[in-house]
Amino acid sequence: MSELKRLHTGHAPAVLAFEPANRACFAASVPDRGDEFFDRFTARFDALLAEQEAGVCAFHVLVAEDGSVLGRFNLMDIEDRTAELGYRVAQRVADRGVATATVRELCRPAAAQYGLRTLRAATTLRNAASQKVLAKAGFVPVGPADPAHLSGEPGTWYQCDLVLQPDRANVPGERLREEDGHR
Repeated sequence: MSELKRLHTGHAPAVLAFEPANRACFAASVPDRGDEFFDRFTARFDALLAEQEAGVCAFHVLVAEDGSVLGRFNLMDIEDRTAELGYRVAQRVADRGVATATVRELCRPAAAQYGLRTLRAATTLRNAASQKVLAKAGFVPVGPADPAHLSGEPGTWYQCDLVLQPDRANVPGERLREEDGHR
């Protein structure tokens, strides 16, 4: 069974294994992070943890039973009870409902633990899978995203008002079951 966990120092090796293992898959739908991301991984990872400690961001990893990372789910630029959501899942669990279920799951602590009222997410126009995940998780399109925000690609902003979302754990059919192969 997988578990969504707040990012900590001990996750660094698993995150570093996750990123290059899925790089080609990610690059098919989102702008590539480039070689510099991997060359400077340790410094970048430490900077992320510092941002998290400062309360500017809240980073999470979906961890498999074997300790490998199945996905990254991040709340960034937390300000005025709003944050930007970013996520990516491993190719081996893509198209199985993992991203949708985990985005839904993250909405609860986003509101309860971090005091957020609104989540926003930008996705490129070519990333149909992400658009589908956001729609299924209760996000609605709210306008075009500046290409500068998406590494030069056109896109759309989506938004989810957390105070308007039901407690998904109590909505029939909202929790995907492990035995269905979704988590």
